[in-house]
Amino acid sequence: MAKGRNNLLGVGGQRKKLFRADQQGAGSARVADRKAAEDKKQELVRKMRERAEAQAATTTEPGAGQDA
Repeated sequence: MAKGRNNLLGVGGQRKKLFRADQQGAGSARVADRKAAEDKKQELVRKMRERAEAQAATTTEPGAGQDA
């Protein structure tokens, strides 16, 4: 048998590391920040898609007019 039988370090999986803010109940602020960042990202992606579509539309319009 091992000498350190009473040492149960690592037994039972890993715990989630709680930050000091989470322990004091301010963890929801971090969740709100993540949501705000995700919303900003989605807005940026939407704007980029709109610009790309507008640019593609203006690029195809002159070419179609010259062929006709």
